[in-house]
Amino acid sequence: MTVTIRRATPDDVDFLVELVTHEDVEPYLAAVRAKGRDEILEEIARTQSEPEEFGIFVIESDGARAGTMRFERANRRSRIAGLGGLAVHPDFRGAKVADTAARLFQRHLFDELDFHRLQIEIYGFNERAMHHAERVGFTREGVRRKAYWRNDEWVDGVLYGLVAEDLEP
Repeated sequence: MTVTIRRATPDDVDFLVELVTHEDVEPYLAAVRAKGRDEILEEIARTQSEPEEFGIFVIESDGARAGTMRFERANRRSRIAGLGGLAVHPDFRGAKVADTAARLFQRHLFDELDFHRLQIEIYGFNERAMHHAERVGFTREGVRRKAYWRNDEWVDGVLYGLVAEDLEP
């Protein structure tokens, strides 16, 4: 299995809409995230016009669209990127597609875009995402207790960070 990542293009919009609205994916993504066709097309335009500030990426497995992930510059001076939106279509789960893609993404952000720190916040009920973050090198840094209203209840946000020095050479 060969996993690759690339920036999203307008040709990916239908796949992205289907993925982020999938019943096994949507409950785990940020509630305010773009889910409609026009919103996603706007984000794709931004990823192309501001490639060092914002990015929506498509994960491919053996050439087939398998998932997505994104980043946005959180702090210019300190070179921090906020990550999010990692979603792998259920048909591709269990083969470590997300782990491979995340490591490729980390290298791209550190080596190509010169970020110093990557950070993510994961809903406290999303055990699968927390295990994934730890598998790919993130360190759990804290918890925002009952910070978000999601799925009809207050949920924690679990904070993770990764700095370039944490990666294996």
